[in-house]
Amino acid sequence: MKQDDATLQFDENGNLRHLLSLKGIDATLLTDLLDAAEGYLTTPGALPARSQSLAGRTIGNLFFEPSTRTRASFDLAGRRLGADVLNLDVNTSSRKKGESILDTIYTLEAMQVDIMVVRDASDGVPAYIARNVKDHVSVLNAGESDISHPTQGLLDLLTIRQHNPDFKNLVVAIVGDIQHSRVAMSASEALQTMGVGELRLISPPALAPDSSRFPGTRIADNLKDGLKDADVVMALRIQRERIGNLDGVPGIDEYFANFGVSHESMKYAKPDAIVMHPGPMNRGIEIEGSLADGPSSVVTKQVTNGVAVRMAVLDRIGKIMSAR
Repeated sequence: MKQDDATLQFDENGNLRHLLSLKGIDATLLTDLLDAAEGYLTTPGALPARSQSLAGRTIGNLFFEPSTRTRASFDLAGRRLGADVLNLDVNTSSRKKGESILDTIYTLEAMQVDIMVVRDASDGVPAYIARNVKDHVSVLNAGESDISHPTQGLLDLLTIRQHNPDFKNLVVAIVGDIQHSRVAMSASEALQTMGVGELRLISPPALAPDSSRFPGTRIADNLKDGLKDADVVMALRIQRERIGNLDGVPGIDEYFANFGVSHESMKYAKPDAIVMHPGPMNRGIEIEGSLADGPSSVVTKQVTNGVAVRMAVLDRIGKIMSAR
């Protein structure tokens, strides 16, 4: 993300217009969004929260990269707020036929789409769209290459806060393919803004991040050191679709033995530590299946929180639109 893209997210009055990254989002705004998301959570078995705050608005979900959780939750979030929702993917888009992305955007603007939710495998696409849309249109980043996934970062932050709201005393460990992970990037930005006590990034050397992208974090290459006394452990899958050369990347059995989050490796963490995973999970590779389904796992809670967080973001954007 370019240095000035963080300011692109705000309008001339300092209100959130686009959500492109968690960089540049201060602790007050993060907290406001998390608090709003909490208001959309209901008890299991109860009807989901609904409102008509986006009635008359149209949301376009532009997913040019595969997605299950993010796309479905944005779809549900928009509909539960009363919006019309248009879903577009690479297999049904004229972009596959060679249409430029801006021509796609201009077509959607002509159809009076107000909010564009964008996922793309290339760097810079959400910001590029945000720079070229009309003044009344907002853009939300639903996953950008290995750069950013802000709503995932927000839902992870909410899930951690539900476990322990005292961020400054928390040790959070993220394990897996850090180098290619937009989830790790956004989670890191959010946690550091909230003053997390210690953030550790654990991966095989071949998948280790450039430390300059993750300032203020501790980088480890083994679970014993990385998980010691951790309060939160997040497992990440290997992003094979983003890796050109797999040389040096451990095979399945070797990876699970040395970097798999399992009942055995969780013994290094605190007894009440929670286990997270953004999905999709590869059981038996980055996480032990029975652990993912066990009492310490909050994986399904993350999914529930994802809908609530996206409702909170959409609602805030919608209110700012209405106030213009």
